[in-house]
Amino acid sequence: METCYVLFGSNLGDREGIFASACLLINNRCGRVVAVSSSYESEPWGFEAEEWFLNRVIVVETGLAPDALMRQLLDIEAELGRVRHPEAHGYASRTADLDILYFGHRVIRTQRLTVPHPRLHQRRFALVPMCEVAPDFVHPVFQTTQTELLRQCPDTSVVRKVDATN
Repeated sequence: METCYVLFGSNLGDREGIFASACLLINNRCGRVVAVSSSYESEPWGFEAEEWFLNRVIVVETGLAPDALMRQLLDIEAELGRVRHPEAHGYASRTADLDILYFGHRVIRTQRLTVPHPRLHQRRFALVPMCEVAPDFVHPVFQTTQTELLRQCPDTSVVRKVDATN
C-alpha cells in the first residue's frame, strides 16, 4: 500500500456534493480514503472565471500502480461531469479535477504522468490544504517540507478556508 495525496478542485455545480461523490468513488475504486483537508476556496488559477474553486486534499492508501490510479481518477472526473475538449488549450472551469500531488515518495516521469505534480510548488490552492494534512511531508525532488514550499511559493492568489458551519 502506498499513501497518495490527491487534489480535488471544482468550480462548477454543487461543489460539495461533487466532492462527496468523488470521495465515495475514490474509496470504492482506488483505495481507502484515510483523511481529507478542510475545504478552501480559491481564485481561478491560470484563467479568468467568475466562479471560485473549491479545493481539498484527499489522502488515499492505495494498492494501485500510479498509472492505474491516474486512469481511475480520470474516469471518476468524467463520471462527475468533467468534459475535456481535445482542441481546447489552457485551463477552463470544471465540475471535477483530480490531480495526484504525491504517490508516496516516488518520483515518476512518464508520458502520461509526472509525480510529484510539476506545478505544486507554484500553487497556493494546492499547498494550503496539503499543509493542513501533511505539513512535514518532504517533497522528494526539492527535499523540503510542504510548510517550507508554501512559505517560498511565488503565488499570491487568495485561498480562504470555507467555514464548515455555512
